[in-house]
Order: sequence, then structure tokens, then C-alpha cells
Amino acid sequence: MTELVHITDQAGVRTLTMHRPEVHNAFHDALIADLTATIEAAGQDRAVRAVVLTGSGPSFSAGADLNWMRGMAQASKLMNREDSLRLARLMRSLQFCPKPTVARVNGSAYGGGLGLVACCDIAIGTDNAKFGFTEVKMGLVPAVISPYVIDAIGLRHARRLFLTGELFDASEAQRIGLLHHVVATDDLDEAVAFTLKMLSKAGPEALREAKRLAFRVDGLDEHAAEQTDQRNAELIAHLRVSPEGQEGLTAFLDKRAPNWIAG
Repeated sequence: MTELVHITDQAGVRTLTMHRPEVHNAFHDALIADLTATIEAAGQDRAVRAVVLTGSGPSFSAGADLNWMRGMAQASKLMNREDSLRLARLMRSLQFCPKPTVARVNGSAYGGGLGLVACCDIAIGTDNAKFGFTEVKMGLVPAVISPYVIDAIGLRHARRLFLTGELFDASEAQRIGLLHHVVATDDLDEAVAFTLKMLSKAGPEALREAKRLAFRVDGLDEHAAEQTDQRNAELIAHLRVSPEGQEGLTAFLDKRAPNWIAG
């Protein structure tokens, strides 16, 4: 248990709840560090059969915290790169966690929050949730989460959503493969419990190997993913300190239109 990640264990299921409801569970450096540590610990704990990731309050995760973004806008390229690598480690730890992972998407998710959803083996969301990869509106790109999102939804859908930055609903998220199941809010816990019941019938080693098998057949490798993360961290660091990225971040924080929008 940490202040930012609440941990509960029940019948071999470890639930990790991001706990920053006042900011819709937005990321900052401390949440990223705590979430990474708790995911890695769950993956190594023999008593854990499955991991559930969810958020406190009405949202799953709003992505980047505004104050954290403000700090990154003023930071050097090197600091931005190191910051991006920490987020990349979080996503990689979740993607390659040796235990089955279930995203209990209790509400809306944006940016990095969608990366977490994409990294989970199974994603179940509420029908009132909204989603979006809105980085381009700030002169940025969803670099760190891109390998996991593209793996989840495919290149064709990613090209459209990365470029438009449009918001989409839960039914669209299910259609493109980001969510496996969409249910009413009142039915979310029952749907997650059913999935966990199915997982509990499988042998623990078989679950581990089934996950490895899927990755191997699809050509996914943790070491290769780390190399990709290095390149993507360099890209987002470059964009954050570029004139366009600085203008986009500043405009977003100042609640005004960036200078590339006419009128």
C-alpha cells in the first residue's frame, strides 16, 4: 500500500488502484514510480495469480498531470528524456508482467492512461467512458505508449486516432480492440469477477507460458521493446523542447488555442 497506489489482495488477485481522484488519477513522477514498483512486485509474488489495475473515483486515468506537464515544459531535453524513460518502464513492466493483467476501466482514460489499458491482457470498461490520444493538439505525439497501443488496436486505427486526436466512446474502443468488453457501470465488478474466475481455472505456469507464447508468435520481445522505448523517449524529449511543443504545452496550460490554429 502506498499513498498513491492502493493495494488489495483477495483469493490470489492483487488489485492496484491509482489513487489521485482529485485529478482523475493523472500521472506524475511519484505515481509513475509507485505504480511501476507495485506492478513489478506483483509479477514476482508467487501468491499472486492475477493483477487488476483500476482507478479511484469516476475516472481511470486522465494521462499527464498538469503541474507535472508544466515542469516538463520548463525542463531540459535530458530531463525530459529521463522522465519519458520512467514512463516507458512503467508501460513495459505492465505489458510484460508474468501474471495475467486485467484493466478495470472504471471511467475515462486519455493519453498515458490509454497506454495502461493497452498494456493489460484483458480490458473491461464502462459504457460511459471516453477516450482520446490528444497529444497532437499540444504539438506532441503519444510516443512512449505507441508500441503497446498499436499492438492493441492495429496500425490503421492508430494512424487515424494519433493524427486527429479525436475523442471516442466505449463502443468505439471495443470495436477497434482497445476494450474487450463494455458494460454498464453497475455491472463492472461482476464482469471483472467473471474474467478472474475464468483465469483461476487455469494453471499458473500455463498462464505464464500462454502469455509468453502470444508475445513470441507475434514477435514481441521485452529487450526489443526497451530499445524502442529508448528511441521513443528521445523523440518525445525532442518534441517537448521544440518551439512547436513549447507553444502547444504553454497554450494548453494557459487554456488558449496554440498559434497554429487560425483565428
